Amino acid sequence: MTQETIVGLLVSVLEFGTLLYLAALGETIAEKAGVLNLGVEGMMAVGAMASFWIGAETGNPWLALLFAVVVTAAFSLIHGLASVVIGADQVVSGLALTILGLGLAAFFGQSLALTTVLSTARFSALDLGPLSDIPWIGETLFSIDALSWLALSLGAVTWFVLTRTRMGLSLRAVGESAATADAAGTKVAATRLTAVAIGGGFAGAAGTYLSLVLSPGWSEGATGGLGWIAVALVIFGAWKPGRVLFGSLLFGGLIALGPRLQTFRCQDGEDIACLNFDADPTLVSMLPYILTVIVLIILSVRSRNRPSIAPAAIGLAYRREER
Repeated sequence: MTQETIVGLLVSVLEFGTLLYLAALGETIAEKAGVLNLGVEGMMAVGAMASFWIGAETGNPWLALLFAVVVTAAFSLIHGLASVVIGADQVVSGLALTILGLGLAAFFGQSLALTTVLSTARFSALDLGPLSDIPWIGETLFSIDALSWLALSLGAVTWFVLTRTRMGLSLRAVGESAATADAAGTKVAATRLTAVAIGGGFAGAAGTYLSLVLSPGWSEGATGGLGWIAVALVIFGAWKPGRVLFGSLLFGGLIALGPRLQTFRCQDGEDIACLNFDADPTLVSMLPYILTVIVLIILSVRSRNRPSIAPAAIGLAYRREER
């Protein structure tokens, strides 16, 4: 197992981690406001299709990113209007959004299946000069793309806004007790709709990362369940951006490791550490999803005998009482 192989794995961990973090960060914002959105998978699919389409047409990745964010933010408001304004069940509405998003992405993206994007339409690694040549650190950390750095910056901004600003306080208050926040003058519906739209925009950015960085191209089913892992990561990270980042890297590592385990097997004459590993690749690819289920079960069992750390009003519709 060569240094090049290990560096390639580390870079892949950061890439998958970035994708999951963008989607999970958006879901964290929505759930902090008391709105459970299970439509992340569908929104990611719409974002991936939309960004790839614009990237192929214009050759500009930033324009493709902006378009995907706007489209998915608007698309997410279907769930916002149903669950926040009308008061529909958030689980049902979110699942419907996923089904609708996957269907729309497949329908409008069918003509893009054989399309390729120009190299200028992809988010490539940043050129940081000598820093990129530093062994190990430079070859991994300083060779990631601009969108990965943007995701990390957005995580820091999200943490600051949620914990250090009046806007964040209002959003968290709506997620804990909508009636109390309403009595204090916070516009509950507007706050929740804004949080849902922001969450949708983040999911669109994750879709953009998928189609313009991780696996340039578009095909039906490209998201492959990554949106569901992102939803689980919010619970795993206890609705905190920092912990969600750790979980994203952990699960991203499992996803990146799966296809590479076979390449780590010892070869004759190797004097570098390697692994004698032999397993069905299909089984290995299931590891992130198996871990997701295990984590959710453990957290559910632990929450039985202790106060829940989830936003108290999550999943609960709020209707202002007329006086």
